[in-house]
Amino acid sequence: MTAIATPPLRRSSDSLLRFAMRADATLCAGVGLLIAFTADPLSRLSGLSPTSEWIAGAALVAYGAALYALAGAPGVRRVGIVVVLVNVVFAAAVVVAVVAAVLPLTGAGVAMMLATAAATLGFAHLQYLGVRRLA
Repeated sequence: MTAIATPPLRRSSDSLLRFAMRADATLCAGVGLLIAFTADPLSRLSGLSPTSEWIAGAALVAYGAALYALAGAPGVRRVGIVVVLVNVVFAAAVVVAVVAAVLPLTGAGVAMMLATAAATLGFAHLQYLGVRRLA
């Protein structure tokens, strides 16, 4: 008979950060696909052009794929800090764009943009908690 030595279970302190990054990535990619596939009807609802809707959707898919890959990095704390900063800057830029009326948004478009900023800040907060757990 042979004995199989299994390593002791380690308590992972980076699981919250990795989960938050993967959840963010999954939601971004899913919403990006939805936006890209429905760019024409969505543009009539939001006030943006179909091309800009498609580009935004494609960018979200690319960001989601990159973020999902980065969530598996060995040094996830540094990556997490950058992701938190990117999310906060993105949310702030969205709010500034809405307040300054830079984009020709309808009322529904404004609501969608602010909901996007709120969801982004929610993920940034969860990722921040994950980064703090690693400190």
